[in-house]
Amino acid sequence: MAEQFEGQHDDESVLLTFRRHPIAMRKGFYALLIPFLIASLPVFMWPENFNNVFIAFGGLGIGIVIFFYHWIGWYFSVFIVTNQRLRQITQKGFFNRSVIDVGISKIQNISYNVPGFSAATFGFGNIVVQTYVGDMYLDKIHHPSKIFDNLLKVLKEYGSNEDVGGYEEATQ
Repeated sequence: MAEQFEGQHDDESVLLTFRRHPIAMRKGFYALLIPFLIASLPVFMWPENFNNVFIAFGGLGIGIVIFFYHWIGWYFSVFIVTNQRLRQITQKGFFNRSVIDVGISKIQNISYNVPGFSAATFGFGNIVVQTYVGDMYLDKIHHPSKIFDNLLKVLKEYGSNEDVGGYEEATQ
């Protein structure tokens, strides 16, 4: 079987991968717009000077570089669920990467919340994975209820704890 991510075990299969919502890049969007808008002011104040357009494009270029920095952090941050573990890979900037692995059998409980109007409107929320060693926060996740349901299915099938997240079966 071909390796789908770095560090994957031979007997491990990927069940689910997901990212944060694009709203997590909102600082990057602001960093794109603000330099461009500030650099565009001379174009509107002195429209007869054609050289001011180059200043506006310079502001746009600076904004694109800053946005690219935030995009790298969003794109290369990923959550991978396998039949053995939950892996959180977080990229910050160009060179800072952290990886957290939690075994499926170590997960005690999962919960999610949609915090407020903007989260409900744009469809993102937070998932909390409670383990024996502490809580793992997955913030700004796209469609948290779907991811939550998929995580519960994985835990029910591969985990050792049957009542994870209040998902216990009724016995007769």
